Amino acid sequence: ASLAVADFGCGDCTLAASVRNQVHCFDLVPLSPRVTVCDMAKVPLAAESVDVAVFCLALMGTNLQEILGEANRVLKLGGTLMVAEVASRFEDIHAFLKAMTQLGFRTVSKDLSSSYFYLLEFAKTGRARPGRAPGLRLQPCLYKRR
Repeated sequence: ASLAVADFGCGDCTLAASVRNQVHCFDLVPLSPRVTVCDMAKVPLAAESVDVAVFCLALMGTNLQEILGEANRVLKLGGTLMVAEVASRFEDIHAFLKAMTQLGFRTVSKDLSSSYFYLLEFAKTGRARPGRAPGLRLQPCLYKRR
């Protein structure tokens, strides 16, 4: 409960409502009074001020490197970055994981067992290296009518 959390793309703040931690909720649309409306690449938090950053189905921006770079900026050294995303969005999961090292993250665990969702855990190892991170691409999310 002592860990500070940043929920990037928080939606209706379900995470904040389900834990005792201090959760900073960010999204483009205020679906809850707890949401701070902002660009995920420029959240109003001090550098190295949170222990955990979460992106749950929230990597929708075209500026993916800047968004994940912002998570690096606000995370404390050794902090945890959790990413849950639709599996079909990953063009090349290994290239994505390699690109995350350039952004200052080490892969701690990856659950690729589901054909629908991937769950990735990273630890912040340092600042992002300058330059573009090749392989940091996600496909558009495609929905199938059922």
